Amino acid sequence: MSLHALTVAEAADGLRQKKFSSLELVQSLVDRMQKVDPRVKAFLSIDAEGALAEAKKKDASPPQGPLHGVPIALKDNLNATGQPCTCASQILKNFVSVYDATAVRKLREAGAVFLGRTNMDEFAMGSSTENSSFHPTHNPWDLERIPGGSSGGSAAAVAADECFAALGSDTGGSIRQPASVSGCVGLKPTYGRVSRFGLVAFASSLDQIGPITKNVRDAALLLNVLCGQDPMDTTSLPSPVPDFTQALKQDVRGMRLGLPKEYFVEGMDPEVEKLVRAAVAELEKQGAKIVEISLPHTEQAVATYYVIATAEASANLARFDGVRYGFRAENPHDLIDLYGKSRAQGFGTEVKRRIILGTYVLSSGYYDAYYLRAQKARTLIRRDFENAFKECDAIMTPTSPTVAFKIGEKTSSPLQMYLADIFTIAANLAGICGISLPCGFAQKMPVGLQILGPSLGEESILRVANAYEQATAWHKERPNL
Repeated sequence: MSLHALTVAEAADGLRQKKFSSLELVQSLVDRMQKVDPRVKAFLSIDAEGALAEAKKKDASPPQGPLHGVPIALKDNLNATGQPCTCASQILKNFVSVYDATAVRKLREAGAVFLGRTNMDEFAMGSSTENSSFHPTHNPWDLERIPGGSSGGSAAAVAADECFAALGSDTGGSIRQPASVSGCVGLKPTYGRVSRFGLVAFASSLDQIGPITKNVRDAALLLNVLCGQDPMDTTSLPSPVPDFTQALKQDVRGMRLGLPKEYFVEGMDPEVEKLVRAAVAELEKQGAKIVEISLPHTEQAVATYYVIATAEASANLARFDGVRYGFRAENPHDLIDLYGKSRAQGFGTEVKRRIILGTYVLSSGYYDAYYLRAQKARTLIRRDFENAFKECDAIMTPTSPTVAFKIGEKTSSPLQMYLADIFTIAANLAGICGISLPCGFAQKMPVGLQILGPSLGEESILRVANAYEQATAWHKERPNL
């Protein structure tokens, strides 16, 4: 097996046993990137020189953590000292981070080597990575299709064996949906499990950092490193962090798995539904009990999300004003003109659309009609999940209603694009955890199975995901590049 095709666990084990060096691993991935990334375009910047130098240091020092010498990629909205952090936006085109995000610091302390910055939808706003201000990323399974979004670069890089794993962020499905359509494993932890400090904020009450990996074991390994309370993030939870890999030793016998009728709707690809139902049948065969459940407010999730997320984005993105950092328009008449021109020229179309929408729903006279009502609907959605988890241990759904669509197919219809996240959004509104893993192919493209767990229920979803993965071989399939 080529070194670039390894998993995180295989790379870490091989390094411990001195089968190869960190330098050899990094060189193998750099060679792979040079070969395939001109076509996939998963990365915005590759730090080959820095990664090779860091790998040499790791080889010369005693192991310092579970990821000692293992190369990993970072989504371009996570701050890492001395590296660019553009959020795929012109407004931050030349910005270089002066500090580490907590998640990045934890990976560093665990011994990880950083390869580069992956492409994304600008400020994480999108489901296709077509909203990047620099270039779209292509799906490694079919270069004419999207890799999902907003963490599309991370998912494409993992799928194309350009890195062993990558970090993404998930505000409404931005880890799970690209993992689904690119054929990887993507895990969104419970809100507050992983510190958001140093993640450039899109919607602060929804954002969560998580791993995109080649298999379930790697997701558990990275989760062990990433989780934990952080004094720099007041929303991070004080809950103890278990060893998530222990959950992989348990089977699903006696587990109750919920099947929500609202997630099997008209308009979804019948092949996708068939594969997801086959995955559920496989788990039933292993001894799990399938329970029919209802999540009655699912229909309100998309509308609720696009009120709350845009309102929070409008507030968060106010800091990009052309004064303190980032792009600054030339020759403004006065301060107001500087603000207007810098933001008009620096932000892309989708970001401007969402800022305007968010500002509108927060404005005087509309706040109660939109934002306040959305917060009430959010409470009902969270309550739906609380009630459902009294009847089951985990919930099984499709991750995406279709396979990856063609690049350019939905750019003229924002609403069609927003519906790509219809099955993932509710988990962010409720603050619960979820994982997507491969469960087959439709039209020669990967399909993802989504497993949702209660708040702090990562062990349950990893247990179910691993049981399914061990019984199938979908996660071993690789695109032919």
